[in-house]
Amino acid sequence: MEILGIRIPTVIHDTNAVRCAGCHEPIVGRPMRVSLLDIVATEAPPSWATKAPLNPGPHQFHADEAHVRAWMRRKGYLWCRRSEAREIMRPIAVPGDPPRWGLCDGLHRDDHELVPA
Repeated sequence: MEILGIRIPTVIHDTNAVRCAGCHEPIVGRPMRVSLLDIVATEAPPSWATKAPLNPGPHQFHADEAHVRAWMRRKGYLWCRRSEAREIMRPIAVPGDPPRWGLCDGLHRDDHELVPA
């Protein structure tokens, strides 16, 4: 690469992920990054001795939304039918035993419609 006539021998990749989290195939070009964020932060950080219920990411995928849904299916997450795969997804705790999680983009104001991804 050259900037203002100065040669900079640096290898630059557009992607941090070598493989898609959905299909495990190599990502060529820019990945779609999805992070799981809580709507309200807790007042105190969790202890390092406890395991977080969700890995916040960012998780990286091919640009097709089907790769995000394949990852969600494999993890056992539910999908809100009123949302799309976006950079920031909100986790929704689903009561039951064992507890389950749904993911939504949080851009709608009506009730969630959680379905298997």
